[in-house]
Amino acid sequence: MLIFAPRYVNMTDLKSVDNRPGSALLYLREDELRRGIELLFFGYRDFLSDSDAELATMNLGRAHHRALHFIGRKPELAVNDLLQILKITKQSLGRVLKDLLARGLIDQQPGRRDRRQRLLRLTPAGEALHAQLLTRQRARIARAFREAGPEAVAGFRKVLAGLIAEDERPRVLAMIGAGN
Repeated sequence: MLIFAPRYVNMTDLKSVDNRPGSALLYLREDELRRGIELLFFGYRDFLSDSDAELATMNLGRAHHRALHFIGRKPELAVNDLLQILKITKQSLGRVLKDLLARGLIDQQPGRRDRRQRLLRLTPAGEALHAQLLTRQRARIARAFREAGPEAVAGFRKVLAGLIAEDERPRVLAMIGAGN
């Protein structure tokens, strides 16, 4: 049974949706909301597909990828801060970090002020893997941004920011350098 009718949309179609006469608020109709949800699912799937394939060859998954990404973005990231970013259990993060440590992809040091604190950083091997994964994602998003244009990119960022829980939004936007 087909749940949705396949409709192939090119970026030009998406850019012109709100420019049609009388289209105000049509994007809030049920079919448009569902289309947005489905595009988000498919976009996310394909955005991660190259990375997923590379990580699978190493028996690693998306949780490992997310940890590598945020540790790479902020060397000496505290484990508690990573827990807050990823919103996963301590047990789940413990398994991920154990794998990454065992493979020599991350290093863990005690905090300078609080020795109980564990600070994480990528090793050279972790930096190489992180760079390889990021290069593929950067190429995919750069292509999409180029096709969509600056106004669409600004709108896309607003939509993504709007999907973040309101109480988390200021912290997340500050963390990524996007302001409010």
